[in-house]
Amino acid sequence: MLTEAEWAVVGLSLKVSLVAVLLTVPVAYGLAWVLARRRFPGLVVLDALVHLPLVVPPVVTGWLLLIAFGRNGPIGSWLESAFGITLVFSWTGAALAAAVMALPLMVRAMRLSIEAVDRRLVGAARSLGASRWRAFATITLPLSLPGIAAGAMLGFARSLGEFGATITFASNIAGETRTLPLAIYSGLQLPGAESQVARLAVISIILSLLALLLSEMLVRRSAGRQAHVL
Repeated sequence: MLTEAEWAVVGLSLKVSLVAVLLTVPVAYGLAWVLARRRFPGLVVLDALVHLPLVVPPVVTGWLLLIAFGRNGPIGSWLESAFGITLVFSWTGAALAAAVMALPLMVRAMRLSIEAVDRRLVGAARSLGASRWRAFATITLPLSLPGIAAGAMLGFARSLGEFGATITFASNIAGETRTLPLAIYSGLQLPGAESQVARLAVISIILSLLALLLSEMLVRRSAGRQAHVL
């Protein structure tokens, strides 16, 4: 059984991950569509920037977020003065860090689903008088929905395991930003906390495994739907 404090950590982790995914889905899908359907100078650079959080140390990502969204940063100072929003050292900051780290995985899954949509179907719809937006809303978007859901599940799993960017940008504050990975890290620093670490690690593995299994199911469903349409 988990203690009350441990349940609070699990609840905060789920909240942070869910908010991160909800904020990222429209951005990830927009980027995925541009990368899959558009060709323009600088496309390779955009692709590299989108996937940059996958290859740079997460601490570097957190540091860049601190520069941009800190209280003295260009975006952070504007948010605080205009709306009274402070992201640094808060759970919303943890959600932002998780969203940035999850973005590349979400874009990748959604891009594959969009690329799998046969352009001939879109072309046929346009030839029958459908506008570009109507063709997108009735063909591309519905056929890529399983990929969107799969990307969201991957992003959720990645957000649950986010550590480096979160601790750099949002710190490790009990009850505010201490998610599952940070709570496990904190427990490892305390003598006699092995049982707590084990419980939290098991919960983290179970949640991540469920998200990954659901993502794989959605990917298989998307492949089956594409094969049926073709």
